[in-house]
Amino acid sequence: MLEFEFTVLDWSAYAAGLGNQQDWLDWAARPPQLPTIDAQAAPALTEMPAMMRRRLSPLGRYACQVAWWCQQQPDSAPLVFASRYGDAAHTLTLLKELVQGQSLSPTAFSLSVHNAFSAVYGIARGHTGNALAVSAGRASVGAALVEAAALLADGAPDVLIVFYEAPLPQHYRVFHDEALAEYAWCWRISKPVASRPLVRVRVDVPSDPIDHSADATPAAWPSGLAVLRHVLQQMAQPEVQAGGHTDASLQRQDRPGSQWTWSAHA
Repeated sequence: MLEFEFTVLDWSAYAAGLGNQQDWLDWAARPPQLPTIDAQAAPALTEMPAMMRRRLSPLGRYACQVAWWCQQQPDSAPLVFASRYGDAAHTLTLLKELVQGQSLSPTAFSLSVHNAFSAVYGIARGHTGNALAVSAGRASVGAALVEAAALLADGAPDVLIVFYEAPLPQHYRVFHDEALAEYAWCWRISKPVASRPLVRVRVDVPSDPIDHSADATPAAWPSGLAVLRHVLQQMAQPEVQAGGHTDASLQRQDRPGSQWTWSAHA
């Protein structure tokens, strides 16, 4: 069993129609509903110089915008950018150009790799600290938090986690095993802080086989959204804000042979 705790010092999130913290708190309080997908809803990201901003895809703007909101002043806090698929649409465009015999743009290629968004963000902010790019299938959000917890254990005072996702291009939709969603969120986390709500993550490896059938259907929520909604719900509970805890927890089976349990308390 692996277990760790952390405090969310600050957070931000973005999706079509959900542009600030209150929007997301209201969304988390309502019956479950996935955010709207709108290809024209990318954030303005006016904080980034225009020349750099133009290089980013809509998903890149999602990721960099929530990171910027959560890191108002540049600092050297480690960055963990995470996504299951990354910018798959950009990669598919390059593959089509390759098949057609076109020359690939070095700039376009450099923006297709999984750490491209963290690199562009780091350059724009003058960031000189550690930066990681994580992908671990359906367990990508959990893997990102394990990386962040390791950085905290290694002495980092706080860590910025940026999680982002968009639907796969139509050619790749056959591989989708979760509901389609386009969103990004960022948490600035630290080791547990007294009197502040904290999040506990536990990873178990049960002795009995886990039945994944119910959680592997197309209707299953993406982990990134399920975890965000649960944590926002629990942190808004009066019991947690008053220094107590609730019995509510979120259990996910996003990695074969393991079960992730998320809870929030003080």
